[in-house]
Amino acid sequence: RRVFECYPKSASEEAGCARRIITTLTTKAFRRPAGDADVKVMTAFYRAGREQGGTFDSGIEAVIQRVLTDPEFIYRTEIEPARVAAGAAYRISDLELASRLSFFLWSSIPDEELIKLAAANKLHEPKVLKQQVDRMIADPRSQALVQNFTGQWLNVRGIAASEPVVNLFPDFDSTLRDAFKREVELFFASIIQEDRSVDDLLTGDYTFVNERLARHYGIPGIYGPQFRRVRLGADQDMRKGLLGKGALATVTSDAARTSPVKRGKWFLQTFFGVSPPDPPPGVETKLDQKPGEAPKTMRQRLEVHSTNPSCASCHMQFEPMGLAMENFDAVGQWRTTEVGNPIDPVATVNDGTRIDGIKGLRDLTMRKREMFAEVVIEKLLTYAIGRGLDHNDMPLVRSLTHNAAKEDYRFSSLIMGVVQSPAFTMNMKSAAAPVVAASARGQ
Repeated sequence: RRVFECYPKSASEEAGCARRIITTLTTKAFRRPAGDADVKVMTAFYRAGREQGGTFDSGIEAVIQRVLTDPEFIYRTEIEPARVAAGAAYRISDLELASRLSFFLWSSIPDEELIKLAAANKLHEPKVLKQQVDRMIADPRSQALVQNFTGQWLNVRGIAASEPVVNLFPDFDSTLRDAFKREVELFFASIIQEDRSVDDLLTGDYTFVNERLARHYGIPGIYGPQFRRVRLGADQDMRKGLLGKGALATVTSDAARTSPVKRGKWFLQTFFGVSPPDPPPGVETKLDQKPGEAPKTMRQRLEVHSTNPSCASCHMQFEPMGLAMENFDAVGQWRTTEVGNPIDPVATVNDGTRIDGIKGLRDLTMRKREMFAEVVIEKLLTYAIGRGLDHNDMPLVRSLTHNAAKEDYRFSSLIMGVVQSPAFTMNMKSAAAPVVAASARGQ
């Protein structure tokens, strides 16, 4: 149905129908209007396939084979203007902008509306661009942004590799794993679709659960496999925002236990954009219980880090954040005791700030909301342009953050900031000045 938008009823109709199919196919595959030269090349393949196979379908099959092996289909290419000097910046064409936009928001090719606007050289106009971004976000295809961005930034895709020890966590199964992932995606999608502030990623007092996940969280009255939105009351305060999601508590744990070290480093990297140093070579990092040793809480096992000067200076940067999450076990269930002892989630970071459990960690992040928003923008820009950022990009990131603050960090302000930024709409002509430069983000 996608390919055969027409089908000839007689031999006299074959040529016209083939041309129509070829024009549509090449327009979609090359992400630009098909030119006469494109149609001529593909028509030659159609005729050869038609003659060899003896049917109209054989001719179209040959066209599809030819299209799928064309470099313009396999690669996203951006042509450098001949009149631009080497090393100079230039605005990419509207057709190239359409591809960047569609692969950013849909992880797929631009649709007919985008291509028509781009071919008319109207897509770059601010009002038109804003209308198209709003349309694309509202389109179901924007679910690809939710899935791929949360997978990349929050490592939600890592839940697929999580294998908690069965004897310790017999309740964990593939159904719960899938529910974990779906919860984060639905929560993040609500932030985008409702144009909420990124603050709500931290403080959102609602989540999405089905019966399986609700039972794991201890939320009563939820039945059936379908997900529904639930308001989190005072008894479920720990589940607010991203920090309360079971998926993130699980991917930051070891198979048999929690890991405040891993969780603390993940928190700093994911929410504040700070990457703590790795342990020095030769340092023992295993904290597993030794044979014959009396059971200890994770906090007791970590005391060696505070008493060893070579460890304390680094661990004080991130370990308190991990300890604040200790009420979540290795599969994200809430607990108040460990090996028979009460869990103490209170910790003090190296600047003297006291964190009282998951709520205290959430409050700490909200006090540094600008830093958090800057990280979200940095990750979003990285995802959009398909390359890592360096120090040269940071003035742009800070500028985008400053502008988004004027709109209370609403997600639409982040998206529009990225798609209107020079990093997204501009390119720089290479010194060697090749005719075609490969796109930064291959799909």
